Amino acid sequence: MPARKTSVTIDEELLAAVQAILETSTVKDTIEQAFLEVLRARARTEEVEALAEQKGMDLRDEVLSKAWRH
Repeated sequence: MPARKTSVTIDEELLAAVQAILETSTVKDTIEQAFLEVLRARARTEEVEALAEQKGMDLRDEVLSKAWRH
């Protein structure tokens, strides 16, 4: 995975709070874990939306009737 080296000013209190939640010790690990958590949150949101809208689900009666044994 390509990486980029950068310089940013980070609020120390915010960093410490996030490190405590993510249980990370370095700035790099904290940032990477925070990025991953944002991506996971988006994936969960998209999954919930897909389920709510039943996107890609074929739940017609003939499909459901095959799901149950008689």
